[in-house]
Amino acid sequence: MSKNSVLHKIHTMVEFEEHVGKLWHRMVTSTANKHYPQAEVTFKQMNKRIGIFFRALGGDGGMKVGVSAATDNTAQRNWLQRLAGSEQKVELGWRDRDALYLPSSIDLFPSIELNQNLYFWLAALASTESSTNTTDSSGAWIENNQQACLQVLEKYPGLQNRYDTLVEAQLQIRPDKKILNEEQIQQEAIISQALREPGSVKASDISENFSEMKISPVYLWLHPMTSQTNSSLTKLDEDTQQQSQEAGEVVVPEEQRHYKAEQVEMPDGNNGLVLDRFENIFSWAEYIKVDRTTDEDEDLASAEEAANDLDKLSVARDNKATAKRIRFDLDLPSAEQDDMQLGEGILLPEWDYRKQTMVEDFCCLLPMIAADAEPQELPQHLRSGARRIRKQFEALAPQRVWHRGQPEGSELDMNAYLDFKVAHMQGHAPNDQGLFKDFRGGIRDLDCLLLADLSLSTDASVNQNARVIDVIRDSLMLFSEALSATGDGFAMYGFSSRYRNHVRLHSLKTFKENYNASTRGRIAAIKPGFYTRMGAAIRHATNLLEERKAQQRILLLLTDGKPNDLDVYEGRYGIEDTRMAIIEARQKGLLPFCVTIDPEAGSYLPYMFGTSAYVQIKKPQELPKELPLLYAKLTSG
Repeated sequence: MSKNSVLHKIHTMVEFEEHVGKLWHRMVTSTANKHYPQAEVTFKQMNKRIGIFFRALGGDGGMKVGVSAATDNTAQRNWLQRLAGSEQKVELGWRDRDALYLPSSIDLFPSIELNQNLYFWLAALASTESSTNTTDSSGAWIENNQQACLQVLEKYPGLQNRYDTLVEAQLQIRPDKKILNEEQIQQEAIISQALREPGSVKASDISENFSEMKISPVYLWLHPMTSQTNSSLTKLDEDTQQQSQEAGEVVVPEEQRHYKAEQVEMPDGNNGLVLDRFENIFSWAEYIKVDRTTDEDEDLASAEEAANDLDKLSVARDNKATAKRIRFDLDLPSAEQDDMQLGEGILLPEWDYRKQTMVEDFCCLLPMIAADAEPQELPQHLRSGARRIRKQFEALAPQRVWHRGQPEGSELDMNAYLDFKVAHMQGHAPNDQGLFKDFRGGIRDLDCLLLADLSLSTDASVNQNARVIDVIRDSLMLFSEALSATGDGFAMYGFSSRYRNHVRLHSLKTFKENYNASTRGRIAAIKPGFYTRMGAAIRHATNLLEERKAQQRILLLLTDGKPNDLDVYEGRYGIEDTRMAIIEARQKGLLPFCVTIDPEAGSYLPYMFGTSAYVQIKKPQELPKELPLLYAKLTSG
């Protein structure tokens, strides 16, 4: 037999073995798998509906709804699941003070409707007051979930049938009693009773070592997040404000999950890792203090996959700069290349929702103006649109008309004089009748200040020919053309930020300046900046508008995203501060209104501005022509 024939047979046998192995793996896995992939429902499909449902049921408007991370499944698995290596991880619903976290997908039940209803039920639980106590991992956790169930069913009895159906479906997938010990069987009976009759099981009825037992997850309940994790995350947020300011490239994962985390000491670098059994590495979940160098890995996907496999992320600070970070941390331009700063800076307060207090002089706002902006004419591609918009807005300008019967004026009102003469001859002429007329304009007493978000995200592309910043630039040009036609007083500023002590406010046009070639030059010079500390910019704009004497004063915010910055301003903190700044503006008699091109705006702008004080432009390229028309509708009343 030739050498080639032998190699061919060996190759054939290897292929056959691999084929049989795949068939065996597929058969064992499908047999052990108790899920229903054909009925799978994903969080991405349900995200918007869940957010609306959660807030409609009274859920905290400042909380976001996100994706939870998979955790270790501590339940007792049968021999087939252990053989297949399945059911090792599980995604559960849980909440903290900032957000509700739900599984990335649900395929537990045989019908799509049941899996969808589980998403809705978890959102309903999270909307109750009792859900804030579900972070307790002791036996009280079961009692608190029962109380949350009772609150939902009492307030919304129409959900009773859906809940009962979910309970029966949940009980059908509970573990087989044959693989449980006596104590676990007793706890399973307690869980079944608590599901069927919420409120019937008290914390005293539950075994003290319940949290240590291998109990299968109860998918209809919100699961606990330990207080240690919460404190670790808080400390990480506080430390972020003190971190060094080296440069780095932003890296955004495809699916932003929320991970449980802890802060640990940095490894000393003297100890390595020795394994006596290599296969044990796949079952280790504990943090091991091993020094791993900070190499630059261009493969982000591998880091994401590693993180998704971890139950908890252990984070240490080594004070070393890396090229990639969770978010951008950018260097400021040099003084020679930066815009001109006007003054020393303005100190402004900021609302800390966690402490429910206003922190005075917390932010420093730096008024700036473009140093190298050259006066210019309106760009050629905007001229036809500008002519059309000016004609439309000239109709809004107060028209000059004759005002008759005035006590004084430029001319004698002959009609009023004849009426007076006839009445005088009849012996009852009024003494206060006006005999003059005057030609003057009507009344349109209105001022508007436009704040444009110039954060880093405006560098994103809208299409092959334009970026978001280009769309904003064109919008400001046409907006100025429109308002100059009406005669309304208006000012325009752009803003971005980099930490609380560097909030940049770029002056494009003040109330005292006329719209001219210099204004267009400043607009043409705008460029993407840093982050979006909205609260400070809105408070300063409020102070500027408060000085105006117009009867109607509008604060118009133009943005492409939610509030954020490098420190704790990310997430709910920034949303709450911005919301408080809007409330303050309304209390001072202003009319705040937001125009956004962010496709996710519906999840946070109703909470910040109210349901009728914002509009979302779905096609960013249409913003230049839509912005003036929105202003016309806003001021037509």
